[in-house]
Amino acid sequence: MTKPDPQVPQGDGAVAETPVSVGGSEHAGGADAAPMAVKAEIGAAVATGDGVGCHAGADEMRRAAEAAGKSDVLERYAADYPTGPHDQPQSMCPAFGSLRVGLRMKRTATVLSGSACCVYGLTFTSHFYGARRTVGYVPFDSETLVTGKLFEDIRDAVFKLADPEQYDAIVVTNLCVPTASGVPLDLLPNEINGVRIICIDVPGFGVPTHAEAKDVLAGAMLKYARAEVEAGPVQAPQGLETGKPTVTLVGEMFPADPVSIGALLEPLELAAGPVVPTREWRELYAALDGAVVGAVHPFYTAALREFKAAGRSIVGSGPVGCDGTAAWLDAIGDACGIAKTKVDAAKNGFIPAIMAALSDQPIKGRVTMSGYEGSELLVARLLIESGADVLYVGTACPRTEWSKPDQEWLEAHGATVQFRASLEQDLAAMEAFEPDVAIGTTPVVQKAKELAIPGLYFTNLISARPLMGPAGAGSLAQVINAAMANRRRFDSMKSFFAGVGEGPSAGVWETTPPAAKKENAAKEVA
Repeated sequence: MTKPDPQVPQGDGAVAETPVSVGGSEHAGGADAAPMAVKAEIGAAVATGDGVGCHAGADEMRRAAEAAGKSDVLERYAADYPTGPHDQPQSMCPAFGSLRVGLRMKRTATVLSGSACCVYGLTFTSHFYGARRTVGYVPFDSETLVTGKLFEDIRDAVFKLADPEQYDAIVVTNLCVPTASGVPLDLLPNEINGVRIICIDVPGFGVPTHAEAKDVLAGAMLKYARAEVEAGPVQAPQGLETGKPTVTLVGEMFPADPVSIGALLEPLELAAGPVVPTREWRELYAALDGAVVGAVHPFYTAALREFKAAGRSIVGSGPVGCDGTAAWLDAIGDACGIAKTKVDAAKNGFIPAIMAALSDQPIKGRVTMSGYEGSELLVARLLIESGADVLYVGTACPRTEWSKPDQEWLEAHGATVQFRASLEQDLAAMEAFEPDVAIGTTPVVQKAKELAIPGLYFTNLISARPLMGPAGAGSLAQVINAAMANRRRFDSMKSFFAGVGEGPSAGVWETTPPAAKKENAAKEVA
């Protein structure tokens, strides 16, 4: 086996400012060579009409993908990630989610197949968020796409990367154009030299949000790991031996939260297990071995399907605030068959501390809440228990059976919960409810500040804080109250800059502004 060239991603510490091309080399595959039928299949899909490109639009690309044999993939995504009454929430490229999951895993290589502009944007965003890992890229043009040479290049790249000294797994991802063109990643080997090959399609026209794309990869990895476990003994995870039954946690969360959850579980003689998405492959085995699964982020449909197939019970929501912590401990106790007296003792030990933290740092004001990370409902619960008046909670993620406990609690406390919320719905809620603070995505925060409403970006300022147990109880109050205290400054700035950058002074006019008409008329007279 030929060793990877120097430009190929090596190890965990490699840093790349731009994607690294790993395609185009020859590999003498013999009987493993791509069938000629693959070329014809891809070529037929792409050669129809004027071809399929980024400009074609979601509907056209979806039709092309179905014609190219990707119907089963799109049908599965449609069932797992229903879009709801409108087409798709406004969010970043979905593939960023799965890319982020792969880049966070040790001994895992990532290879993208897609348009160069898409790969550049995804790579830039990944490094912006501190990935510090190489992103592999297999470039293509119209000829290699139509003839099927792109698949051969991907295959060659994977063979070059498959070094068991460097990697446990290689994740290969089709973006929009290769998916629409039917590039058949399923024809790649499942394993090369002991390195697992995980292939996924993450088209923007099939996966609604980047949060759900995390589930696409997490589910694919769990499915592979479950098959390994069923086939025989597997390597034991390092540093995860607790001597107690564990609770697997599903959903990315602040690093302190699993520690807080572990403290909550200790009186029940349970321990916090791995967090899915995991940081290394062997953690997947421990995740599947958990006594129960906590769906902290309820939209991980594919991952939870694998846990169900492994015979694991699933508990929704998470231990946030007094009510959330009590209900979650009850549900975990029921799922694990723990005596009610022991669960009640645990609640009596923690609930007073959470209540004290909430009362020590109250939030007094109205807040609108929106985001696309998947933890919006949990954050809203914590805000309400902190004393905030929360009338609207919008999330770009879908309603699932595991989000039901949080939805019912929020609605019982006067909040409207909008799943698959659009930007227009988030903005309309903010303008209708006139909050003291608006929490949301970048465009929501931008609009809030234009209206002199303090705005907080959900991803960087809210989700990057602990939420669970006593540690999370008072974590939001400081940033929320500080934002509310800035309201007068916003009013002063709005007054000072009134009229600047809007109307005739915006710099973009459909008709000539009155002042300019006068000036031009004077010049003509002169």
